Amino acid sequence: MVTQARRSMSDDIAYRQRRYLVMMSIRAVCFVIAICLFVNHFGWLAAIPAVGAIFIPYFAVVFANGGREPDNIRGFMEYRPNLPATRDPGGPGDANGGNGSSPLGPGSADN
Repeated sequence: MVTQARRSMSDDIAYRQRRYLVMMSIRAVCFVIAICLFVNHFGWLAAIPAVGAIFIPYFAVVFANGGREPDNIRGFMEYRPNLPATRDPGGPGDANGGNGSSPLGPGSADN
């Protein structure tokens, strides 16, 4: 894809219709295979394509009605709270009541 633009609505609908028709074609083939296996007395092997013929329509409808693609192609974005910057409480500016000078005490050179 050259740009991050979404495909047009008509292209999206055509894509979903093609996908639905392909899935329903697979369902029809599963149904025919299940009938052929059942008629030729393959017993439980006929159940495998029959199960496909039963469940494929559900997925075909869900995919066809799924709607357009999401705008964000990167997946989930990390949450970054927008908090104001705070000062470090143990930094040098807070050592003497916040005036920025060094604390005076016994043994200090500024006596």
